[in-house]
Amino acid sequence: MLIRDIEFTSQCEHHMMPFYGRAHIAYTPVERVVGLSKLARLTDIFARRLQTQEHLTAQIAAAIDEVLKPRGVAVVIEAEHTCMSVRGVAKHGAMTFTSRYTPACSATIRRAGALPVHGARTEPVTSL
Repeated sequence: MLIRDIEFTSQCEHHMMPFYGRAHIAYTPVERVVGLSKLARLTDIFARRLQTQEHLTAQIAAAIDEVLKPRGVAVVIEAEHTCMSVRGVAKHGAMTFTSRYTPACSATIRRAGALPVHGARTEPVTSL
């Protein structure tokens, strides 16, 4: 199960400025499957909190792992932080990537090439 390009906006707890981007979520179900909209809602729930991108990535993966108990979970988030694009160095378009894979994440998810790694959407995810 894979859903890509879930748009979100959040607030960075470090700079108190927004960051926004896309989440990509994959999991290999065992018994339970949820609707695609539930993964988007889960992303929105955690994104509404004041936090870092790293925590957002980990929270989404942990929630899916805890509730659905799948074989594996992969979450990749790519986001632009306004602390980089609006103030300071003013580098528009600089994207930050974070990822979280559960230890039991299947090799299928990692090799599928469907999740972006550092912007390389067309290359297989093998380096994680």
